Amino acid sequence: MSMQEYMDKAEQYVLRTYNRFPVVLERGEGVHLYDTDGKRYLDFAAGIAVFALGYKNEAYNQALKDQIDKVIHTSNLYYNVPMARAAEKLAVASGMDKVFFTNSGTEAVEGAIKAARKYAWLKDGGTDHEIIAMKNSFHGRSLGALSVTGNTHYQEPFKPLIGGIRFADFNNLESVKAQVTDKTCAVILETVQGEGGIYPADPAFLQGLRELCDERDILLILDEIQCGMGRTGEWFAWQGYGVKPDVMTTAKALGCGVPVGAFVLNEKTAKASLVPGDHGTTYGGNPLACAAVNAVFDQYEKLGVLEHVRKITPYLEKRLDGLAEKSDYVAARRGKGLMQGLVIRGKTVGQVVNEALAEGLLVISAGSDVLRLVPPLVITEKDVDEMTEILEKCL
Repeated sequence: MSMQEYMDKAEQYVLRTYNRFPVVLERGEGVHLYDTDGKRYLDFAAGIAVFALGYKNEAYNQALKDQIDKVIHTSNLYYNVPMARAAEKLAVASGMDKVFFTNSGTEAVEGAIKAARKYAWLKDGGTDHEIIAMKNSFHGRSLGALSVTGNTHYQEPFKPLIGGIRFADFNNLESVKAQVTDKTCAVILETVQGEGGIYPADPAFLQGLRELCDERDILLILDEIQCGMGRTGEWFAWQGYGVKPDVMTTAKALGCGVPVGAFVLNEKTAKASLVPGDHGTTYGGNPLACAAVNAVFDQYEKLGVLEHVRKITPYLEKRLDGLAEKSDYVAARRGKGLMQGLVIRGKTVGQVVNEALAEGLLVISAGSDVLRLVPPLVITEKDVDEMTEILEKCL
């Protein structure tokens, strides 16, 4: 079949909730993807910050093949070996205590919301607790996650959403304090806002939130679904701020392509929130997904991924800053680690994305005017140079 025939078939049978780019990707190797016609693309999207190890990592692939030959699924009615190992690795990397595996980042956010409400309910028996979320945020598409997503465009057709949600300004501590009431049970935010336009949290803001939550016994929930798993040079972005959340959500690069997420709790929250019967999932923590998690952690250690991100980031930032200085179409660069955004002016982000695609570069947008670069964490200076040359041509 031709590429067009594949696209036509997908349009015929797949519910159209995405405006897909006109390309059918078939295979990957390293930091490149190939379409069904054999054209090569330098990947600076990584499946929306998922494929951190790049494509065709043999050790990762073999770990999944080996697990398939053992057992793929048993349900959470039984223990399984990969889950026990993966939970330990995630707890150690985060310095937190208890892990609940989910199938996605959205589900991890749902679990974090339930944990916060149960924590507050156990304190006072009330059912009118409130959560403070951030404007311009994104936490997922299910009704609970959508309720704490600070974008009315996503919310409007699906109201009423869950109640008791207040919104504050990101990086504005006084704005958060103004929303606090005696019903507040949690504050949720992305450590680096992703879909909203690549905005890292200010250190003083995050530290102030931690102090506020400690003073009022409010849970701090940090969404690390996109910015976590090494993307900023730490296992999780908050580790670079000197704070620790009460609950953390993670997904995307946690499984490097296999659908898996988790919410992770500190001991205080775990002891006083969810118990058997409160929450569950059929597939969460299944042997195949957790084999992927284990392989990801093993490969990060073997390849020195965190150290590599810290080393390559200054070079990437330098090249992007140079591009911003040269081009009238780039107003600014912002970001953290290998999660970078270029603010585009004078043409639409969609134009740049499509022009880059035609030139063999995969990039995506964030917000209304930001070009988002979230490449595999194993990129080299040569890859950065190639990306910069293509973008310079497109701009």
